[in-house]
Parts: sequence; C-alpha cells; structure tokens
Amino acid sequence: MPRLFIAEKPSLGRAIADVLPRPHQKEDGCIRCGNGDIVTWCIGHLLEQVEPEAYDERYKKWRLEDLPIVPQQWQLRPRKSSSRQLSVIKKLLKSSLQIVHAGDPDREGQLLVDEVIEHCRVSQQRRAATERLLISDLNPSAVKRALQQIRQNRDFIPLSVSALARSRADWLYGMNMSRAYTLLGQQSGYQGVLSVGRVQTPVLGLVVRRDETIENFVPRDYFTLHALIPYDTGNHTIDIRARWKPSEACRPWQDDEGRVLHRPLVENVAGRIQGQPATVTDSEQKQTRQAAPLPYSLSALQIDAAKRYGMSAQQVLNLCQGLYEKHKLITYPRSDCRYLPTEHWQEAAVVTAAISGIVPELKPAVDEADLSLKSKAWNDRKVDAHHAIIPTPKSKPAGILSGDEQKIYQLIARQYLIQFYPPACYAESQLVFDIAGGTFIAKGRQMVAPGWKIVTGYRDDESDGIENVPPLDKGTVLTCREGEIGDHKTEPPRPFTEATLLQAMTGIARFVEDKSLKKILRETDGLGTEATRAGIIDTLIKRQLLQREGKQIRSTPAGRGLIHALPAESTYPDMTAHWEHQLQDMAEKNQAYQPFMETLTRQIDDLMQRVKTSPLPDSLRSLPQPAKRSRTRRAPAKRSARKSSAR
Repeated sequence: MPRLFIAEKPSLGRAIADVLPRPHQKEDGCIRCGNGDIVTWCIGHLLEQVEPEAYDERYKKWRLEDLPIVPQQWQLRPRKSSSRQLSVIKKLLKSSLQIVHAGDPDREGQLLVDEVIEHCRVSQQRRAATERLLISDLNPSAVKRALQQIRQNRDFIPLSVSALARSRADWLYGMNMSRAYTLLGQQSGYQGVLSVGRVQTPVLGLVVRRDETIENFVPRDYFTLHALIPYDTGNHTIDIRARWKPSEACRPWQDDEGRVLHRPLVENVAGRIQGQPATVTDSEQKQTRQAAPLPYSLSALQIDAAKRYGMSAQQVLNLCQGLYEKHKLITYPRSDCRYLPTEHWQEAAVVTAAISGIVPELKPAVDEADLSLKSKAWNDRKVDAHHAIIPTPKSKPAGILSGDEQKIYQLIARQYLIQFYPPACYAESQLVFDIAGGTFIAKGRQMVAPGWKIVTGYRDDESDGIENVPPLDKGTVLTCREGEIGDHKTEPPRPFTEATLLQAMTGIARFVEDKSLKKILRETDGLGTEATRAGIIDTLIKRQLLQREGKQIRSTPAGRGLIHALPAESTYPDMTAHWEHQLQDMAEKNQAYQPFMETLTRQIDDLMQRVKTSPLPDSLRSLPQPAKRSRTRRAPAKRSARKSSAR
C-alpha cells in the first residue's frame, strides 16, 4: 500500500523523498513519489495551546479572583504561520494511504506529529495501523537503513502521552503562576512580566542564590601544613612534601570542607614534627588509565563550545541545526544520549574520511586513529530513539562552512575521533607518613602516554611532582626537617557563565539534599531537556530576570524580587524531579495520565489560594521598571499568556 510520510520538518521530508522511487512531483507542501508514496511535513509545531480567553472571554483581563484557570476540555489551535501546511496534511490524511509518523526521534517529536493526526480526526483504525520511522541522520544511506527498520507507532503512545502531560502541566503551572505574580508585581508598582515556570524558575533561583552568596561572602583565613622530608636519591637530595591530614580531634577547628581555620593549631603541629622520625605507613605506585570522554550530547557540546569559544547555548543549537539540516554533516543534534549503536562502528572508515576532507587540519589525527578500537561509546543498551551527535559520512570541500560552523563541526569530529585512540596513561605514586602521631600524605602524578589527548591537546602541567614521591618501602624511616605553613583565604563561588549554568542544569542533582530526588535528577539528566535549556536561559534574559555581564550571567533586581516572593518549593529543582519521575513512569507505562494531572491541579489551586490570602511580598516593592515598559496593562499579560507554558 502506498504510504503517507509525515515528517517533522521540510528538510527531513526532502531527505525521505530523496531515497524513494522517482519520478518525483513536487506540490505545495508535499512530494509525490514514483511508487505512489507521498511525503509531507510539519513546520515544527503546527498546533499550539490556546490562550485562556479562548476558554472564557473574561480571562482577557487578568484578575486574581479568576485564578486558577483550569481547562475542562483542552483545546489546540493552528499556528497562524503554519495553517496552510496543516490544511495540506489534513487533505492528504483523507486518502487511504498508510500513515508513517516521521517526527524527530524524541518525546517532543513524537507528540508533534501525533497531535496533528488526532486533530485531523483520523479514524481509530488508521491511527492504530500508523507506523513509526526514526531518523537520526539525513544522509541517504542512513535514511534507507531507517526505512528498513520501521516500527509500529502504537509502541510510542506512552511517550506521546508523557509529552502531552508535560505540555499541559507546564501550561497550567506557568499560566497561573505567571499571572498571579505579575498581578502582585503590578500591585507593588512593577509593570513588567514576572513569569514563572517549572524549569525556568529553579534556574533563576540557582543564579539568584549564587549571586547573593557572592555578595554576602565573608572571607576567612585558613591554613595548610606540609612536612618537608629530605630524601637522598643517590644523585641528589630532594624534599618530599607531605600534606598534613588533620585527625578527627581537629574537627572543632575546621570548616565544612575540612580546612583548618585556627593557626595556633597548625603552628603546634609544625613544632611537634620538626626533627622527628617520618615512618612510611603506606606506599603505593600504580598506573592509571583515563578513557576518552564519550561523544557529545547537545548539552555536553554546548558546555564545551561555551568554554572554548564563548558561544551561547542557543547559538550552538542553531549552528547544529544548520549542520544537520542544511549541510547534513552531523547526526540529529537535539540528543541527550552520549552512546552509539554498534552498527555505526562499521562506518568509522567513511566517517573519518569525511572528517579529513572537511577539516584538513584533523587529517593527521584521522591517519593515527586505530579503527579497530571500540570504546565504551558503542553500546546498544544505552541507545533508544536517538544516539550521540557524530559526523556523518557525507563530505564537503574544505571552506564551505562558516567560521562558527567549522568550530562546532571540529568539536564534534574530535570527540568522535578520540573514540579510536587508546586511554591516556599516568604513573601515580602515594606515600603516607606517620610523624609524631600525625598523618601526612605525599602524592605525585605523571603522564606516561597521552593517548587520546594527542587529539584534543593536553597541558604540560598535567604531571604533578611525581619525581618528589619516590617508591619507598613500607616501614622506611626518614626525618622531617620542618613543617611549612601555608596561609590562605577562602574564596566565594564564581558567578555563573553560560557554560557553568548549563553544567548546573545538567548536573542539578548536586543542588538537592533528598537522596531519592538526586537519583531521579541524575537519571533524567537534570533541569529541562537538550532542546529547551538554551531557550530557558534566553527567555529569562528576555524577560529581564537575568542579564549578561560580559561572560557572566547575573540576576536582576526583578529576578531576585520574584524568587524571594515565591514559595520556596517553586524556586528549587525538587518539584521538577517529582514531575520528571512521574513523566518517565508515564513513558514506561508505570504511571497513568489522569492521577498526575489531578494531583497537579490540586497543587495549583493551593498555590493560588496562598497568593490570594498572603500579604503583598515585600521583595516586589520598589523594583526598578523593566527597560521597555508596556504601554497598556494588557500588553504584558498577553505576551506572557502566549509563552507561559514554556518550561
């Protein structure tokens, strides 16, 4: 039976059509193929959540007494910019063609096409027979391979339900909380939008708390102690520097990080060890191996690009989309996976050859790569709908990419190439001394073989003092000449940058205390998704809750005022962890949609009652007005209404 392919974007639609039989007949919004197949496409989301006034005209005016707004029957409407394409798909769906869902291989891509099929009122029978095509690489060989591995779309219904629940929950929470706190701000004289979101607000909370920690930081003196232990190597005498490890009895004079804050204590120990025997109680020499880091997920790539080139997360995402859709030089970029299917290992020769052609300066690294090696990246059990971002076998002449595209492609190419290099090897040595009843430890590390670091570059200072940690036998007795006291000051944490804020979002588990929540946040890879993190940071900046100061990202007075006005649970990642746990369970058929939404609705109702009955927050008083004030009261309301469902 001829098939109707519904791709997520025109570029994906064209890639599918390119491998289907010719002749092709291009029409408005679709391509008809020689075997009767038709390929059409969405243009991102063709449908969007309606604004509150679509449910009731009175919601046009923002009023606390109308909150919470909870739709009884959810509605979607065609986006104005894409209603014509929706009409094309609707007409094609009236035919008897076999439907093939070809959305992007992620939760959002699943919902995006599913909701179009449902909106166009396709019969239950045809929906049940719909197939699913998963494509992570737009090159013909990869598309042909994907066409041979088509699955049943019904296998992905839980994924779609999970995405639907996330979308509606974000709308409910964001819409009601944003209206409530914007209205509180207006009552306090602030005329901007104070938007609240399940993900964006905990991110804002991270930055606010970091900024305030820096501002309120009071430096404290702390002290270190090294025992200097002469040792005659036979050729010359060296000083073994062994650092004092305070005992449990010293805890009252230490801070939470174990730093000694009391100089007389250190001076006392230094006096006691001078001229005393230093007995080796433990001696260890070993070689360690550091495997190459895995290929990139989008977040990992954004973090490295921010550190190396100062690029914003959104800029990196845009460049990746161009490399994927326009140039077809990388695989699907919105991936949260850092592993590869084992079948891709067989393409290593053609992929590395393509890298040589596009980036001539990487040709030596390609020539030295050992394609018989298989790093831990090749793991089918770690790959589901999509895999890590890697170069495709497609080659283009050097110089065809823009400067920034070239930088991102090179990062991706290097990260792929190092999978075919051996680990970096280090010689490590450790000596533990007992001196006058105290424990002193000397450590040294030296690079023996750079391995994969030849490709990415390495510092000469990666070796650290191993020549001063000789391989002494346990029981060896030397003499401590003296104790060397170091005077230091504690330093505040550094302000967030784009890179460190992305790292915090992906490693958010370390910011919560609850062990079960830590586990959830590690498993779900933190706050937001690969596709949304860049947009979340940009949204907070556009709404003047965060601002860029050079490379730093700092909170604004409005951002701080909002965080201090909100209930604490809205400003920490714990709530997101609970949501993600349930949404993941939904995707795995272990959680039902209805109980999740009912619980959320009760929580929002409780939050709205607290807003209505609590005094006006002091933190919203006397806020400086936003840079661009809206002319009417409704203007900011409408802007927020359109976007408040954003995470």
